[in-house]
Amino acid sequence: MSLSKKQIKLINSLRLKKYRKINGLFIAEGIKVVNELLDSSLKVHSLFVVESSNFNTKNEEITTYISDEELKKITTLKTPNKVLGIFHIPEETQKEDTGLVIALDAINDPGNLGTIIRLCDWFGVEKLICSSDTVDCYNQKVIQSTMGSITRVNISYVDIINYLESTSFPTFIADMDGENVYTKELPKEAVLVMGNEANGVSEHVRSLITNKLTIPRFGESQQTESLNVAMATSILISEFKRNLK
Repeated sequence: MSLSKKQIKLINSLRLKKYRKINGLFIAEGIKVVNELLDSSLKVHSLFVVESSNFNTKNEEITTYISDEELKKITTLKTPNKVLGIFHIPEETQKEDTGLVIALDAINDPGNLGTIIRLCDWFGVEKLICSSDTVDCYNQKVIQSTMGSITRVNISYVDIINYLESTSFPTFIADMDGENVYTKELPKEAVLVMGNEANGVSEHVRSLITNKLTIPRFGESQQTESLNVAMATSILISEFKRNLK
């Protein structure tokens, strides 16, 4: 069996958010990532497996066996990884706020979003709120960065202003003029808002926040302007979790 023109057209179209939304499908590549998704509750649409990979699909009826050359026609990876899967995008579900909630304000970089999703999975953060202008979590680069964690974190795209106005949880942002996160007593229930890579949290969102935290610099030069948003998120989540009693 080989790739059809129709299959190639569908796969290549799913690189764009518009067509992911129209078709309700997204792409994942690589043996580890695809296996993680196959073991989750996600519904698989189709699999494309290089014949020499010895990959056990367990889904022969929706598997197309292809050559390395054919894989190159549909992959977006510089080093193709033998398996490409197409999965159905699950229906978004609204989960009640509990514990620590992470909210993202206009995060643009797929790698940053993917890393933050993995951090939520690692630290047991069950709910991730994304503003409508945050990068699509089913972007292929996001999927690759999550390494399967996307199946274990509840992700919602909402009007972040409305969400912050309605939440009863105390809200926090990272700010150079905020309180030292290492000495601040942090609550068990909170919303931590992380802002855009270039501009930080928007002014409207900032006006709704009740608490500011800073991660102090210890380097002697004191010249580093800021941390990458995913790095900062990892430190802040760790401190919230460390303070749990």
